[in-house]
Order: sequence, then structure tokens, then C-alpha cells
Amino acid sequence: MPKFYPCAVCQKRTKPKERRSINKDIKKYLQRRLFIETKESDIICNKCRHKYYVAETVTYKKNENNRSDPEYIPSTTQPRSKSTPVSPPSVSLNLKTTSKTHSRCLVCKRPGPKLVVLSSDARFSVFLEQNILIPAGSRCCPVHLYEGLLSATSLENVPVIENAYVNRTFILKLLTQMREVCRSRQNKLDFDYLKDSDYESLTGLNHIQFDDVFRHIADKLRNTPARSARTTLGIFLLKMKSGLSNKLLSTLFGISRSSIRRAISSARQALMRGFVPLYLGIESLTREDIINNHTRPLAKSLFNANNGQLILVLDGTYVYIQKSNNFSFQRRTYSMHKGRPLVKPMVIVTTTGYFVTIMGPYFADSKNNDASILNHMLKTNTEEIRNFVQEDDVFVVDRGFRDSLSLLEDLGIRAEMPSFINKGQKQMPCEDANNSRFVTKIRWVVESANARIKSWKYFNYVLPTNQIPYIGDYFQPLCSPHSEDGDTSLASRTLSLSSGGNTLISYVEANNLERRSALWKPVSDVVLDNFPRFTEEQLRSLTCGVYQLKMSSSYIQEHLDGNCDIQVHADDNDLLRVWIQSRHTSSRKYLLWIRYSLSDIIAWYCKCRAGERVVGMCSHIASVVWYLSYARHLESNIYGVQNWGEYLADASKIPEPIDLSDSESEASIIEE
Repeated sequence: MPKFYPCAVCQKRTKPKERRSINKDIKKYLQRRLFIETKESDIICNKCRHKYYVAETVTYKKNENNRSDPEYIPSTTQPRSKSTPVSPPSVSLNLKTTSKTHSRCLVCKRPGPKLVVLSSDARFSVFLEQNILIPAGSRCCPVHLYEGLLSATSLENVPVIENAYVNRTFILKLLTQMREVCRSRQNKLDFDYLKDSDYESLTGLNHIQFDDVFRHIADKLRNTPARSARTTLGIFLLKMKSGLSNKLLSTLFGISRSSIRRAISSARQALMRGFVPLYLGIESLTREDIINNHTRPLAKSLFNANNGQLILVLDGTYVYIQKSNNFSFQRRTYSMHKGRPLVKPMVIVTTTGYFVTIMGPYFADSKNNDASILNHMLKTNTEEIRNFVQEDDVFVVDRGFRDSLSLLEDLGIRAEMPSFINKGQKQMPCEDANNSRFVTKIRWVVESANARIKSWKYFNYVLPTNQIPYIGDYFQPLCSPHSEDGDTSLASRTLSLSSGGNTLISYVEANNLERRSALWKPVSDVVLDNFPRFTEEQLRSLTCGVYQLKMSSSYIQEHLDGNCDIQVHADDNDLLRVWIQSRHTSSRKYLLWIRYSLSDIIAWYCKCRAGERVVGMCSHIASVVWYLSYARHLESNIYGVQNWGEYLADASKIPEPIDLSDSESEASIIEE
């Protein structure tokens, strides 16, 4: 039987003319590249031997091209010129480094042959971000690269060793690259090297919040030569927070305007895919989560809701847009209420201010008022809202939703809305005024939510029409979760106040105290030492809120010019009558009465629209109580409000003309 001579590489049975011996260089090549161990008696076919020479020729040409890289240190198996100026790696640095290998991936240690050589920029990026040195010529699998750089996931798995040995040439180039980076980043914003205190000033988020948002979208953004992924998110948030133009942002970040546009678009799309679905939308939370974690005890008490009822607060907001050249679209987006073009998103929040969802934006014409938008949402089952709400749930709305009451009633949903003044009435009855206060006490959270949205200055500007498709995408990522604390003590006090009517009204009407001016004396004649003193906390409890107290200093300022309108009853020193100027109309003043004791305010009544209510008090009564019980006892004049009118001219003040005949007669008398 003839002897069999297989090829050591392809195991093909060779003929005498195809057989070649394996020399020293080929043996090293097979061992290094193909992991094949050979003996002296082994042979290789002519075809496999030819592949070896082709591979060595390509490697030699690559090495010749790489000699322009000062970090390049040629392998001992590759031919090199004796004049190559490369210093040996004799300098030890206390830095982390990877093992030097050409045959295996530096990340997963997988053998070749489909490996790529890491570029100088990729290795320098790893040093800059992770403080890890990668030797020149190191290779990795193509799957670990993204846009020519090692991906963030791959960097976490790179095995490292201590004490890197480098040469003088490598150190010089590293210093040169670091100098170029410092020069390029000088006097421009870079969110990779931003101070912690600057995050909130620029983006509205602190460093921890910024990192949390970036963690959700890091795998959806990429690093580019012009900007990093963190800077891309920072550009978007800075654009929303400040409303700066792309031209100015281009100057601040040192990149082109087209790159700014791409960064905003990339961040918007990444947030809509990776962040918004987790924190916004009806599908992002359950009914039980809202009822147990995002419903104020005050709301449950005021609306007599049980533990299974869902309470949501709804309101529409708006974003101004430019007038469109499309006349049909221009008519549909023109708001008669605001007198300008706009679009209307619909905001739904819980009673703690937690954003549930934002729907729209919608048109702004008469067919798209708040009631029509709510009807559309329910009839079309937008975001499966009808599957989410159930019978006996509560919707807290304002008067603009009055045309939706019948639909909500058909669905079994209870609507809580402020009361209307009946035709011919000038003032709400006490019960209606109290019920309206219940609603406003809960409904203010949606106004606060809208204010938080508008704190992003981008929405305060008139947006160009080419941004209309993205308004919803801009709104939703910025509606971060937020909640307020509940107050069970306030709920019990509010309900106890509403149980009784306003007793002071009947007393005023029975004694005709509005017309009998002779019974009243100016407060300057009587020292009000017996008026009770309150702290700020007690005043907030008395007014059932803070809005009225915030308006008090402005109301009182008009009455500190010497013309005091506070009067005391001649026979009953515990009863005050006060005239308060309307802040809207110069010709209107409101008359109010306050009955007090040494320790408390017993009753109050004002002639304004909501003046009969006993759940809290109107701003007119609150301002008088605030001044007499708190502000006048302070050492500093904190209730002073600057009058900027002294810096303006008044066209209504014209001097009276001088009668020329009188002046001429006087002059003639003097001459005579």
C-alpha cells in the first residue's frame, strides 16, 4: 500500500509535485496564526504555502505604512529596517494596561483570524475615559467597535494588568494628544468634564438626575468626533431650559449648527424610546399605584372618595406657534381666547402633581376647546383610557369642561368643577363658594404642573412651524415625576369649616352695617392691641392655602399712604369694617367685615364674588388679617412693594393753561 502524505494545513493528500517542506518561518507562522504544531517530517501543499507568502507580504506592507505612527514597535517576526527610530519599552508607569497580543481579541480573548487593529484614536479614547493604556497593534473583534471606538459595554469587560511598560515615543505622543484635547476643549461646554454645580444651572437637573436620565438612553446615543453622548443629551436639555438659538449653542459648544440640530434630534428620539415609556403614559403605571402612592388624603377627604376610587386632575395648556402660510391650518390653530396661533396639549396629573400622561397636541379653534378634547379622548379611547378609568372615579376639572359633564355622567365618572354664578346674582352662595374652594384646593396641582413645564424656556417662545411635529416629543421627556405631600389635618379643618354657614352675613344684613357709616370709627382712634397675633403657619392654616397670603403685601401697600380704610365698630370693638381697593379696576372697592377675639378670627365676610365662603378666605380678607396679626409687628418693612411708576412719565397730568388776558392786565397795572 503506497505511503500517504497529507498537507499539515488542509489535510489534503498531496502528489509528489505539490509537496513542500516546512521551514522555520512557515512553522512559526502556522503556530502563531493557525495554532498548528508541526514536525520535521510534515509537509505542506504548494497552495497553502502560497497563502503563507501572500499573508506575509500583506503584513509587511501594513507594517511599512504603520511606521509613520511613532508608537509602532515592529514584531520580531517582521522584517524591519535597522534605521527605524523606535525606543524600547523600558519606562514603567503606574497605570493599568492590557496584555499585548496580535492573535487574540483584547476584550474576549477570542482567536483570529477576523480581528481588526485598534486605531490610535480608539486607544487614546480608552485612556481618556477609563485611564487604561492599550499597546499599539492590539486587536479586537469588530463587534466590540462602534464608529471606530470601543463601545461602553466592551470597556467594562476589558481585562487589565498593573504597571504599563511604554517607550519614550509613546509618552511624547500621549502628551501631544492630551495637549490637543485641552486646547480643543478650552472655552467651550463639554458635559463630560462639567462641574456638578453647573448641571442644574444649565439643564434644570442636578448631576445625579442627569446621570439617571443618561443611563436610560446611553445605548441609544453614540459618540461622534464632534460631541460625546453625554454632550448630546446636555445640548437637548440646555436648548429646552434656556431656549437659546442653534447659532448661539454652536458657539458655546464649538461645533457646527448642523451638528447641534442632529444632537437635538438624536436626544429627542432616544428619550422617546428609552425614557418616556417608563415614566409617562397610562401604561407606565397602574390604578393601584396611583391610588396608594399618588393620591393626597386631602382629596379623598374633600371628595368623600374610598380606597378604590381614582382621582385625576385634567387641564389643557398651550404652546405658541408662528402663523402658517397654509390658510386652512392657520385658521385651525388660531385661538380666539388668546388672539394668536397656538397648539394645545392636554395634561393629566394625579392629586399630588404626578404626571400620568400628556395627550396631543390638538388644534386651537372653537372645535378644540377643553371639553371637546376630553370628549375626543374618551370616545376614541386614546391610550386605552376607558379601560383604565372605572365607574365612580373622580375627574377634577375647571369650568371649561362643562360641555363634557353629560358624557362623564354616562360613563359613571364623577366630575368635580367650580360652581357658576347664577344669572342675576352678584355673589356666590356660601355653599357654592365652599364647594368651589374644595375644587380649587385640589385642582391647583395641574396649574403647578403646567408652570413646571413652562419653566423650560423653550416653550415660552413662539415656535416655528417646522417644529410642530415634535412639540409632543419635547413635552413628554420634560414631565419628570413629581409629587406633593398630603395633609390630613388640613382636610379635617376644611371639612369642619364647611359644615356651618357664614353667620356674619345675617348679622351684617340685620343691622344694616353696610350703610350705617356713623357706627364706625377710624382705626387710628382705637389701638388694636386686642387683635390676635399669628405665625406664618397659623395664617396658612387659617387661609387654607398660600396664594392669598402671597397677594397680601401688594393689597396692603395701597393702604399705607396715610389714608387708612380700616374702621372699628363704635359699640363692638371686636368687629372691623375695611374698604379694599380692587387690584383690577380702579373704580371698584370691596367692603368686608372681620369679627375676632383675643386668640382667633371668629368670622369674616366680603362683598366680592367669593366673599361668602368660610373654607379659607378671599385675598381681600386675608390681606387685612395678615397685616394686623403678623406684618405690622415685624421690625423690617417686609410688606413694602416698590412703586416703579416714579420712573415713568404720566400723560394724564397736564398743567392748566394760563389765561393770557389776566396776565396782560396784571402787567399793565404794574407798568402804570
